[in-house]
Amino acid sequence: MNWYLIVLRKYAVFSTRAGRKEYGYILLSHLLIIVGLALTGLALHERFGAMARASLATTIGIYMLAEFVPQITESVRRLHDIGRSGWWFLINLIPVLGACWLLILMALNGTPGENKYGPKPKVAAGSSALQGGGQ
Repeated sequence: MNWYLIVLRKYAVFSTRAGRKEYGYILLSHLLIIVGLALTGLALHERFGAMARASLATTIGIYMLAEFVPQITESVRRLHDIGRSGWWFLINLIPVLGACWLLILMALNGTPGENKYGPKPKVAAGSSALQGGGQ
């Protein structure tokens, strides 16, 4: 849950770096939320019909729209961690191959130490700052 809150606090921060662990947990969180909503929609559809399914589809759409900017900023920060410009995110515009290449880039190790986008992200610092103990 901390990972999700960290990303929401950095809603429009493009200038820092995000490690693989942070990016992976956020991706997993979004996937679990969407799958959970979809399964809820299927269960409600069995019980209440097409109206429930349509309302859950709308809910999933609203969730995906609300998380659109945080997902982009998290991806840009992850690209910064491997030493690439955030503009590499636009490789997604190439059908299929672009998304596959971006996935490979996201799985790469971050640059050790400091790069032009800032210091290496620290997992412990992010967690303690979220709990109010990091100063």
